[in-house]
Amino acid sequence: MNKVYGTAAEALDGLLRDGMFIAAGGFGLCGIPELLLAAIKEAGTKDLTFASNNAGVDDFGIGILLQTRQVRKMISSYVGENAEFMRQYLSGELELEFNPQGTLAERMRAGGAGIPGFYTKTGVGTVVAEGKPHMDFDGQSYVMERGIVADLAIVKAWKADATGNAVFRKTARNFNVPAATCGKVCVMEVEEIVETGSLDPDHIHLPGIYVHRIIEGTHEKRIEQRTVRQRETA
Repeated sequence: MNKVYGTAAEALDGLLRDGMFIAAGGFGLCGIPELLLAAIKEAGTKDLTFASNNAGVDDFGIGILLQTRQVRKMISSYVGENAEFMRQYLSGELELEFNPQGTLAERMRAGGAGIPGFYTKTGVGTVVAEGKPHMDFDGQSYVMERGIVADLAIVKAWKADATGNAVFRKTARNFNVPAATCGKVCVMEVEEIVETGSLDPDHIHLPGIYVHRIIEGTHEKRIEQRTVRQRETA
C-alpha cells in the first residue's frame, strides 16, 4: 500500500467535508501541520471543529482558517496569542471548549487507545468540570473526561519512512503523537522521508500503523517568543 502522496491537496483528497472534526498536532508554533492546514484553507471546507493545543497565531497554523471563518469550534488549552481568535470568541462567532493542557493530551491519547472516558482531579471545582460526572476515589473527587475520536488527524513529523514510522523533534512530539492516534484517518506531513528500515526502532515515536497518508515538504521555522534580558551594570 502506497502511503506517500505528492502534495497536501492530494493527500487530503476525498477526506474533507463540511462540519467534520479534526485533531491537529503541534505545540505552540512547533510541529504545526502547516501544509495540510493551508490545503484545508484552499479547499474551503467549513464549519470545522478542531481539537488542538492552541490556535496558532493570526497568520500561521489554525489561525489562517480562523481568518477565513472556516472554524466553528475550538477544543484547546491555550489561545492567548491569536487576536482574531479572541475577537471571534468574544463576539460569539466561535465556540470554545477549554481543556487543561494535560487533560486535552490525555483525551486524545485515550481516544486513540479505545478508552471512551477517564477520571482526573484536574479542573475539579472549576468551570471546566461544570456539568460533567464526578466520582470519589480514596476520598478525593475526580471529574470524568471523554476520550477524543476525530474524523481526521493532521500532524507534522521530522522524519518518517514510507510506511509512516515517524520521529518527532523535541516539543513537537507533545501533541502530534496523541493527535495522530485519535484520528479515524491520519495524514502526516514530514520534513524528510527516509529509506524504510533506516530508522532505529527504539527511536520511533509513532508506529506507521496509525498513519494512512504522507507528504514531504518544506516548512517554515517560526520562533514563538523571544525574551531579552537587560545586561546588568555595576
